[in-house]
Amino acid sequence: MKSNNNFISVLITNYNKSKYLKKSLGSLKNQNYKNYEIIFFDDKSTDQSLKIVKKIKKARIIKNLIKKSSAPLNQINGVDKAFKRSKGNIICLMDADDFFFKNKLLSISKFFDENKEKNIVFNYPKISKREKFIFRQKKSKNIWPTIFPTSCISIRRNTFKSIMKNIEKNRFDRLEIDTRVCIYSNFFLNEYNILKKNLTIYNYDPNGIMAKIPKYSKLWWIRRDQAFGYLKLLLKKRKVKFKFSYDYYITLTISFILRKVL
Repeated sequence: MKSNNNFISVLITNYNKSKYLKKSLGSLKNQNYKNYEIIFFDDKSTDQSLKIVKKIKKARIIKNLIKKSSAPLNQINGVDKAFKRSKGNIICLMDADDFFFKNKLLSISKFFDENKEKNIVFNYPKISKREKFIFRQKKSKNIWPTIFPTSCISIRRNTFKSIMKNIEKNRFDRLEIDTRVCIYSNFFLNEYNILKKNLTIYNYDPNGIMAKIPKYSKLWWIRRDQAFGYLKLLLKKRKVKFKFSYDYYITLTISFILRKVL
């Protein structure tokens, strides 16, 4: 089936990622699918990022004017503004320090052509040696989903519009967009479609958002608590009863103690 009717918008959020940009933008330039645009949101970078991206003809640049209170909220704000400037009927998210394999956009376009009833898809990432991505097949939709990296998320436009309306973009200051989208997909859309191909190279950046939150640290527990808070809001909108679990109570208790003590 031909896939030349899909116009894809690649939304990139960036803050001081100039050392990765030539490769990440180059991976888009080398795509074997050419019907796409790049919407590049720069979050007041102080490096050479803008100088690099201005050389890319397909890129439309948005400069941030107002900083949010946290990196995750800045990222969501950037994605939201980039989406409003985009025209694609398919939205692909991309972190500025990640890379797409040359068949990524073609594979995504084909997936949506061949699966008309599907609205969102996650593809496998190839991870650097310092980090491991483990996908765990869930037997129930009530179990917490595996969180795919931002650059592994592709969504139909109308569905993405709905996500942005419900993403609580000014709340949960430790909760990144990839976590919110995965929760939304699994519990709100009741979709969790996976394209079992390595289409994205996920680059570990020691200065990235996740790198600053070690597992079981105070921020890790608070972030987990916020994820439950976001989930409860989504279920309330769907008029679905939230199922209290041991995991929820443990997270709630530990994050409460950490906020009081530390």
